[in-house]
Amino acid sequence: MIKTTAMLLEELKGYASPKSKLSRMAERGECFPITRGIYETDPNVPAHLLAGSIYGPSYISFEYALSYYGLIPEAVYTVTCATFEKKKKKKYETAFGTFTYRDVPSEAFPLGISLVQEGDYFYRIAEPEKALCDQLYTMPPMPNRNALSRLLTEDLRIEETELKKLDANKVCAYREAYRATNIRKLCSLLRRI
Repeated sequence: MIKTTAMLLEELKGYASPKSKLSRMAERGECFPITRGIYETDPNVPAHLLAGSIYGPSYISFEYALSYYGLIPEAVYTVTCATFEKKKKKKYETAFGTFTYRDVPSEAFPLGISLVQEGDYFYRIAEPEKALCDQLYTMPPMPNRNALSRLLTEDLRIEETELKKLDANKVCAYREAYRATNIRKLCSLLRRI
């Protein structure tokens, strides 16, 4: 369970020095620091369940979400997340894994996100179409639809059968929020296939 320093100190207020007790608990592996002021009590919790607590507001997207949905064949070990108006990419190395955070346009940020519950944990993850839009937003603009198609099938290694499963209407609804060449071309490409 994710707990803040304040929550743990409140639980430990019966000790003469709650801060010292918390330090000893961390040293003994009874709780694990994630980032400053945030701890996890379960050493086996999957990393993606912690992503929203480390830096936010954010949601899981980009390569991690594409892999989660089976769109790309590679296993992704860094939990990649989208934020907005942070102006720089952030990276956190924790005992649970590596987390990266990068911006998407403010208008696009709230679109196409699902809230998922796993046990006592909740996390936000981009829907497949949104994760692909986020990924393409961070890549150099493709000169035409054919180049974008090659990027998707050869560089990202997304199968054409998987592309056909994507909802073109969702992508086309997102394009104004991104104002990006790749998203406009993706809308056009998905409508053609």
